[in-house]
Amino acid sequence: MHMISRRQFLASTAACAAGAMLPLSTSVRAFAGSPTIIRAEKRVIEVAGKAADVFGLVQPDGTHGLFLQAGEDFDVRLENHLDEPTLLHWHGLTPPFGQDGVPDMPQPLLEAGASYDYRFPVDRGGTHFMHAHTLQEQRLLAAPLIVRDVQEASADEQDVVVLLHDFSFRSPEELLSGLTGMSGGMAGHGGGHGGHGGGHGGMAPDLNDIEYDAYLANDRTLDDPQSFQVERGGTVRLRLINGASATAFWIDLGALQGEAIAVDGNPVTPVAGKRFPLGMGQRIDIRLRLPRQEGAWPILALREGARERTGFYLATAGGAVKRIASLGEEAPGALDLAIEESLQGENPLEEVAAARSEQVPLGGSMDGYTWTLGGAAWGTHRVLEVGEGERVEFVMRNESVMGHPMHLHGHRFQVVAIDGRRFSGALRDTVWVPPEREVTIAFDADNPGEWAFHCHHLYHMAAGMMTIVRYS
Repeated sequence: MHMISRRQFLASTAACAAGAMLPLSTSVRAFAGSPTIIRAEKRVIEVAGKAADVFGLVQPDGTHGLFLQAGEDFDVRLENHLDEPTLLHWHGLTPPFGQDGVPDMPQPLLEAGASYDYRFPVDRGGTHFMHAHTLQEQRLLAAPLIVRDVQEASADEQDVVVLLHDFSFRSPEELLSGLTGMSGGMAGHGGGHGGHGGGHGGMAPDLNDIEYDAYLANDRTLDDPQSFQVERGGTVRLRLINGASATAFWIDLGALQGEAIAVDGNPVTPVAGKRFPLGMGQRIDIRLRLPRQEGAWPILALREGARERTGFYLATAGGAVKRIASLGEEAPGALDLAIEESLQGENPLEEVAAARSEQVPLGGSMDGYTWTLGGAAWGTHRVLEVGEGERVEFVMRNESVMGHPMHLHGHRFQVVAIDGRRFSGALRDTVWVPPEREVTIAFDADNPGEWAFHCHHLYHMAAGMMTIVRYS
């Protein structure tokens, strides 16, 4: 596989988002039957009373995203209706190598006007999403990807699917250059920081890199929130997706009590609560049982360490929806691992000794905005070798000032230790690692290929925090 340098990676993502036509070949795989069509296209939404040009992933009938049944094939044709190259990653699914949607691993970007057919089995249900693996993700090139299993389809509960995002009227290239200092100084740097400089050095955590213009729930702010009509006394399954590029949220249920029943599409032993953490790239399913009276209940996503918030309503036919300000009175704290430590997967991995264990420190510096994985940045990265059939463990110690949502492609993993304490945790594909904490994950090497492993903070990834898991 051709490995690109960090500079080439930044250049390719910037060129892709800026509309440059890259000289990449395109192949089309043909299958019998009629695939579901997903179009990457431009659209216009309203944000804070202003028109915003963004991207979208829609079916020909206008459906935003994909809704599938477990046990069926993922049979999808991606059509690029943009005027620039693009490609989609099927976040949460475990396709065979070559259909994962990371540019040049090994599929090239799909040129404007081209299409590509994907087909592979989907044997498990779950709340997932699809998104660009370039700076286009910041321009809302993301959508839900929901796989329902038979039990969920027969349950007497209402699905409510919400995709969270952060939005800026500035281009992602401008945001990135502001962070790296390549141009525009620190124009992209936002508030909510506890300190700057290289390494950790005992400084307080740094919570938010960018001050966004808005925070969205299904493309809408709290100035005009979406309201889902629900039944009195009914049961609702919230399927919440953090598709934000650089923002972690606390999910706040307000007056309602809920229970987390799945994370990253994987069922867990229910955990009751009113507030749940959700890092970038993570998903959570929360079951709610509504009061028997008329009403309207806001569900809020609170920006980590800041007053900004977004959200939506669950409302009965006679419930009165009251406006809620986009700024709260208090800022919630940093995401932690309190709930993660209590999660238990319903279908854990078989208990076997790890054949391979790797120390993978998470590092970075605010000076020059360089982020590292395993002691190196992309382009000088250390490939993590695994052998087919092995049980593999990665021990991730966060030595930086920021939390990192770490995402492994092509596999599900289990959280098996936090700060060295072993336990049988949740199955996931994205786990939050706060500063000065250590999280150990385990997975079975059962999907041969070369797979991306990276921080799901878009700008951390673009600034080097990515490597490859390669089968020997």
